[in-house]
Amino acid sequence: MKTLKLDHSLADMVRRGDKTATWRIYDDKDISVNDEVELLDKVDPQNPDTWVSVGIVRIDLVIEKRLGDVTNDDFDGHEQFHSREEMLQTYQKYYGPQVTFETPIKMIHFTLNKKQKTVVEEAMPHLHEAKLYADGGSRGNPGPSASGYAIMNMENQVVVKKGVYLGVTTNNQAEYQALRLGLEEAKTMGVREVHVYMDSLLVVNQMLGRFKVKNRDLWPIHDAIMQLMPSFQHVSFTHVPRELNKIADREVNEALNDAERHQ
Repeated sequence: MKTLKLDHSLADMVRRGDKTATWRIYDDKDISVNDEVELLDKVDPQNPDTWVSVGIVRIDLVIEKRLGDVTNDDFDGHEQFHSREEMLQTYQKYYGPQVTFETPIKMIHFTLNKKQKTVVEEAMPHLHEAKLYADGGSRGNPGPSASGYAIMNMENQVVVKKGVYLGVTTNNQAEYQALRLGLEEAKTMGVREVHVYMDSLLVVNQMLGRFKVKNRDLWPIHDAIMQLMPSFQHVSFTHVPRELNKIADREVNEALNDAERHQ
């Protein structure tokens, strides 16, 4: 059976039903309409032993066009980009600087077979209550940035940890993205009560309503987080010193270092 590999965050979007399309450059799999394809979640991209099946999908539509000819309608079922330049930079990061707006791209739309219970669903721990440590960092502010988070059970055992490279953002944007990503992961796991710990006093105070969110660049991320909040029975926010947030901080730096190695 043919396979398509997805980054962990994108695989989670498929599981939630937020993603029903994937775009590929230099695709050589000859995927056609009505093919059945297995999606793989690259939990740790550097360790294939961690890769797990998201499930089997049926291919509904395959469209090919130049990257520069992409329109807003093409984003249906696909993650969004804030600008054409961000879209180009994202694909250059994955495929190399030779990618231009003239490069052909294949858009593959699919339907996930919901009847199949995936390996991830069987292996995913079901926690009613959990701790979320989140952190973000920017080398330059703004500059190359990453978010990191760790979800622990109430006995302080790490259940999930993840670092995600964001591209060029500010430090505060990276902090907020870490919170968003961590809450999305907790939601996917079925967590109902989340205790959030961050060393960003700004984010904690803004989430508690003590400070207003004045920076316009933070509004969309803050709004996305507020939309996630009703998914849980209870969410608390606690400020902790940096030395108590080492796991999430380590995930940030590993994601940044990995991005630098692949530039």
